[in-house]
Amino acid sequence: MPIDPPARFGEIIAEIDRAIEDRLNEPSFPQLLTDSIRHAALGAGKRLRPALTLLTCEAVGGDRSRAISPAIAVELIHAFSLVHDDLPALDNDELRRGEPTVHVRFGEATAILAGDAMMSMAFGLLAETPCEHPGMATALVQELAQATNRMIAGQVLDTVGGGDENADPLAQVRLIHEQKTGALLRASCRMGAIAADADDAALDAITTFGESIGLMFQIVDDLIDVEQHESHTGKKTGKDHEAGKLTYPSVLGVQGARDEANRLRDEAAGALSHLGERSRTLQELTAYLACRTK
Repeated sequence: MPIDPPARFGEIIAEIDRAIEDRLNEPSFPQLLTDSIRHAALGAGKRLRPALTLLTCEAVGGDRSRAISPAIAVELIHAFSLVHDDLPALDNDELRRGEPTVHVRFGEATAILAGDAMMSMAFGLLAETPCEHPGMATALVQELAQATNRMIAGQVLDTVGGGDENADPLAQVRLIHEQKTGALLRASCRMGAIAADADDAALDAITTFGESIGLMFQIVDDLIDVEQHESHTGKKTGKDHEAGKLTYPSVLGVQGARDEANRLRDEAAGALSHLGERSRTLQELTAYLACRTK
């Protein structure tokens, strides 16, 4: 049965969109570059990664205003990755969130450069994060850099290849998913906790939550690619099957993939249990993400 997003989610997304808007006025950029970045970063996206950053900051007892720069930084990295993934040399997608992809609207060269710019802007934003001690800024930069590297490595394995072809298919697809999608979602959660100066126990709980929800999110994406139509999702579906990619439904079947997503949902919820009432919105978000259809 469908579950609605948490009641506060609209409020959080509006806050994120305002913050992104404020940070996209880079006076040194040509207007074409600014327009392409705005198209990539301010489209009708889920804003899941920055929302997780803000909500995990709250869940461990922090004021979410302290996590806004890391939240926008992680969304810019995500947007850069989508712009580059959509290029003809990679996934060759012409539709994203129901709109033409950046390279379709602005050209391939501009799309490449817009992605480059968003990556550099992301790390610049981390320098603006209010930090209680110097180690916090370093930890945030390291967290995002490591996750970005893992995401790119996962895209290589998923798109170009180079992994162990003799490995168990389930192990292969888990590795790809944990890197190409899970790494940035895990970092989104951890960066919120780091910005709140969480203690070790809280950071460990958030890490487990982030790892579980990151893998669950990509498994649900795999199911959407199999079960939904592009008129509903706003992007082409069935492309993983056409490309012969390893996915959870192709390895475990649709029901097996659904069962694994539900197991990870429960694992994520369990990791939050000792954080109490402060994690309520994260608990509600976890339930929603497990059954989303786009």
